[in-house]
Amino acid sequence: MNKAFWREKTLAEMSEQEWESLCDGCGKCCLQKLEDEDTNEILFTSVACKLLDIGRCRCTHYHERSDRVAECLNLRGGLYPFRWLPSTCAYRLLAQGDDLPNWHPLVTGSKESVHTAGVSVRAYAVSESEVEDPADFVIEWLN
Repeated sequence: MNKAFWREKTLAEMSEQEWESLCDGCGKCCLQKLEDEDTNEILFTSVACKLLDIGRCRCTHYHERSDRVAECLNLRGGLYPFRWLPSTCAYRLLAQGDDLPNWHPLVTGSKESVHTAGVSVRAYAVSESEVEDPADFVIEWLN
């Protein structure tokens, strides 16, 4: 892979390997979201999908995720619902014409940098199996 391929290619031009490497491993996309019916605002919760390994911030069944969880989105499939992604997400940032943040693993060379920067859900996510009402777990991010 070209060292800074994300600066030279659009999302559509990226190879599968390049596309997958954009994921910083924060786990935020695996948190349940709610949409305010009146304002259409997306509200993030700290409730993690049942497939998320919270400690690793990785999906335990990544390749079968859409079959196991109907709401799981395939961004590469041509639908880019970026408003459902956190503002720190590489896919959303690049689609907006922005660069990757300085803590992104592709920039630092370390998969741990997302956790060290405090951007991952590792410290606060809770499994959906432990929650009755996700609305009780709405969160706001500072970054």
